[in-house]
Amino acid sequence: MCGIVGYVGERRAAPILLDGLQRLEYRGYDSAGIAVMRGGQITVVRRKGRVKGLSEARSLEGKIGIGHTRWATHGAPSERNAHPHVCGKICIVHNGIIENAAALRTACEARGELFASDTDSEVIAHLIAAEKGDLLHAVRAACERMVGSYAVAVLSQEEPETIVCTRRASPLVVGCDGDGLYVASDIPAIAAKGRKVYVLEDGEFSVLRQGRPPRFYSGALLPVEKTEIDYDAAEDVPAKGGFRHFMKKEIAEVPEAVSRSLPDLRKGEYSALYEVLCQTKYLHIVACGTAYHSGLCMNYVTHRFARLPAEAYVASEYRYMDPIVPADTLLVAVSQSGETADTLAAAALAKERGAKVLAVTNVPYSSLERLSDFVLPTYAGREIAVAATKSFNAQLAVLYAVAGAVAAGRGLSAPPLAPLLPAVREALAMAEQVRSWVPYFVGAKSVFFLGRGADYFAALEGSLKLKEISYLPSEGYPAGELKHGTLALVDGRTPVVAIVTDPVLADKTMNAVHEVYARGAAVFLITNVPECLSCAEVTASVLLPKCEPAYSPMITSLPLQMLAYYVAIARGNDPDKPRNLAKSVTVE
Repeated sequence: MCGIVGYVGERRAAPILLDGLQRLEYRGYDSAGIAVMRGGQITVVRRKGRVKGLSEARSLEGKIGIGHTRWATHGAPSERNAHPHVCGKICIVHNGIIENAAALRTACEARGELFASDTDSEVIAHLIAAEKGDLLHAVRAACERMVGSYAVAVLSQEEPETIVCTRRASPLVVGCDGDGLYVASDIPAIAAKGRKVYVLEDGEFSVLRQGRPPRFYSGALLPVEKTEIDYDAAEDVPAKGGFRHFMKKEIAEVPEAVSRSLPDLRKGEYSALYEVLCQTKYLHIVACGTAYHSGLCMNYVTHRFARLPAEAYVASEYRYMDPIVPADTLLVAVSQSGETADTLAAAALAKERGAKVLAVTNVPYSSLERLSDFVLPTYAGREIAVAATKSFNAQLAVLYAVAGAVAAGRGLSAPPLAPLLPAVREALAMAEQVRSWVPYFVGAKSVFFLGRGADYFAALEGSLKLKEISYLPSEGYPAGELKHGTLALVDGRTPVVAIVTDPVLADKTMNAVHEVYARGAAVFLITNVPECLSCAEVTASVLLPKCEPAYSPMITSLPLQMLAYYVAIARGNDPDKPRNLAKSVTVE
């Protein structure tokens, strides 16, 4: 989940490293650091906190260096645990987790070596420093002893014009132009007009040497020819566009993201996928966090309209439950970044057991895309805020379309998706009304989100958004289940958000409203069933446009996203960078 960047070339390295880290800060921001080589000597500057704390390092001289912005796994956020890490003449930055770090560290300490941090990453520098020979062979020898995931970039005072990098189960890309060579854990950190970009595969190595083209090697250190990827850097320049935060801007971009992402699966490039969808007998959906909630929505629509056996799984649990994967199973792997470690592992397991894999991802050239048999991209554009907003709605657009195609393949039909587009635009305009609800939530003890059917999945997502950025304890709950124990937690400091979009279930959900009101809770209603507005027990409400109830999370998510945003601001939080979280979860 950490961000890595490196440069060797004809320009000063420090400004390039810091600019790259700023673009990667969504991957982690509890500490940051850079190392710059000059005259065979390495200068390291590290700070707790965000990349802006390294501003004084911008003046460092030297034309080769590596940088890192951290999301803590081993060791608390602190300057001593920040990267880069140094052992002797070796300096490294690392993204991932070294699972056998404790055993490796014990062996190093038995030889009298001293450690300066609590991280698993520092052991990599010790392993490389202990090897003989050139830097490439030393890095490879160290990798042979490591268990886990890693993307690593390495400097050595013995080879002061060289960076060696490698990856396993953690992304890494290499770029080059007339000014130098670049390495990063994500394309946007180094992509620029006229710059060539290459993706490292698992187990591959790259050597970046001043004045030479990048060299690529297999795990056996045999030369590998790489193909430049076709990437439009002009579309990947983040800007707030007049908005105070990226999150607010990205909520405003939901209608466009949905419109761009809706695929026509019966035409052109998707014809082979459509044939597989028509033959699918079992559907497994794996994802994490917000993407898992979009998977639950797909699962519901598939059951309702395609009448197909389907199940949505938390990806981190899927491969440890020894899943049954029957013949003609399609696994749908959903990941905004395409680098979510648990989702990748689940997809790989299903593929090993004979399933076809369909990737739904927002990032081109990601690991998930390369693993899968089929890819349906979401065209949400780059999402900077850690809490997913427009990517969730774009995922729904794709997943509903897939469920509809499965239904068609079975001689059934799902309601058309086209009416969702005007409904999304109208719902976005209405979502601002929740701003007046904020005073009831700022000092709350906890919050409940209630719903039935598809509204329950929207409740889960609304709860997650609020937790992520406001830090309020909250729970998304089936409205009918509340009385079976959880009602004991409801009192006057527990606001409740009820979501009602299915007229058939409206009275049932409103029964839960009566129950929580009787226990002192203030109730807030998100609905498109006008009859529910007459309930005197509701403190405030938002009336959304009509839509197919099974598709309703597409529109109810908008006021829920906006509520989380405004509550976070009122509580003094940065909604773009919530504490303890990062955008791309590349570790288990």
